[in-house]
Amino acid sequence: MAFTLGFHIILASLGVALPALMLIANYRGLRHDDADALRLAQRWSKAVAVTFAVGAVTGTVLSFEFGLLWPAFTGRFGQVFGLLFAIEGICFFLEAIFIAIYIFGWKRLSPWAHFWTGVPVVIAGLGGAFSVVAVNSWMNQPQGYSPTSGTVTSVEPLKVIFNPAVRYEVPHMILAAYLVTGFIVASIYAVGLLRGRRDRIHRLGLLIPLTVACIATPIQFAVGDSAARAIAAHQPIKFAGMECVDKTSTHVTEYIYGRCTSSGVRGGIGIPGFDSFLVGWSTSTKVTGLDAVPSDDRPPANTMLHWAFDTMIGICTLLIGLALWLGVGWWRKRDFPQTRWFLRATAVSGVAAVVALECGWIVTEVGRQPWIVYNVMRTSDAVTHANGVWVTFGLVLAIYVALGAALIITLRAMSERWRSAGEQDVEVPYGPEAGLPEVSG
Repeated sequence: MAFTLGFHIILASLGVALPALMLIANYRGLRHDDADALRLAQRWSKAVAVTFAVGAVTGTVLSFEFGLLWPAFTGRFGQVFGLLFAIEGICFFLEAIFIAIYIFGWKRLSPWAHFWTGVPVVIAGLGGAFSVVAVNSWMNQPQGYSPTSGTVTSVEPLKVIFNPAVRYEVPHMILAAYLVTGFIVASIYAVGLLRGRRDRIHRLGLLIPLTVACIATPIQFAVGDSAARAIAAHQPIKFAGMECVDKTSTHVTEYIYGRCTSSGVRGGIGIPGFDSFLVGWSTSTKVTGLDAVPSDDRPPANTMLHWAFDTMIGICTLLIGLALWLGVGWWRKRDFPQTRWFLRATAVSGVAAVVALECGWIVTEVGRQPWIVYNVMRTSDAVTHANGVWVTFGLVLAIYVALGAALIITLRAMSERWRSAGEQDVEVPYGPEAGLPEVSG
């Protein structure tokens, strides 16, 4: 399930944020009679449909995995998070309906009526993200039910939904979706610019998503900092694993990378007292160490957890540097920097953002171990003991590889068709009165 979740989270991020980029381009096209912006919006709407379709398949597999791989977990706590999954299902169908209306409406609705049909797509994407992340938040800080030996009773839906971790996990994930999607899309157009395609479509196709991503990145850094402090307060053992804090103490050293061992951190770059400062704004702040609980209650694979955390922060810091680079260039020339170094940095930012996203989910899931529901149910008690799991994993792996290849091939084919068309996809104004020409592909 770790593999399928890691694959699906990329598509889920695109599903949340790509419709917003589409609407931004659409709005710009209508507001300024910009044919290139409208052409981008129409092209991105088709990319939204493709990624949504593939994401629907991978998401369906995940829903089956919950029941098949974690029967004790879903059996005991299904009525706790069932409402949230129902909300996610409603959002999914709303998104599917309005994506179809938006794409169908290019030639049939008035310009602004068509624009507004895209708004529910964005809202539904945000609603689906909220509901799924709220389930994960509840797993990290469970509340809103009365525990019993076999099941749960007296479920309070509002307390379940608005558990303490929601306030930082939900914005952290939504910002991550906009950050990752913005850098992925911008990196594609940056590659085109590096290959000599200096037309306005490529310039606008880079500027819109890159601006969104660069606005989201520093906000994400601040939200992540707040989230880490909240984890230190409410999930101290998870935080100790993230930072390789072996013993409870004050003036705790912050280690950048390094290998976590039973005798402390080996290697890495140590900053004395800085970990305590990050937790409580003072080097005298006490930080709970792994020694506060028995070894069976500590996260496994601490080095992997610590490296994932540091990699996520390191990439976000570099992306803030890229955002500043864009900001300075825009302030000086009202345009993004034209140097090849800037375009190269933008071209690799998409992959870097995806790596940071995956590292974030490693921190979330590995850091909670050995619990599937923090301090309530162990992962070993929730997982299935059925035979043949590895065979199923092999089949799922093959299906996901095929889906990934099909997605890339389809998007590349669409891109090639757009590049070789040699004509405008959308006229200004567009709609029934404009006599919009039929567009193939």
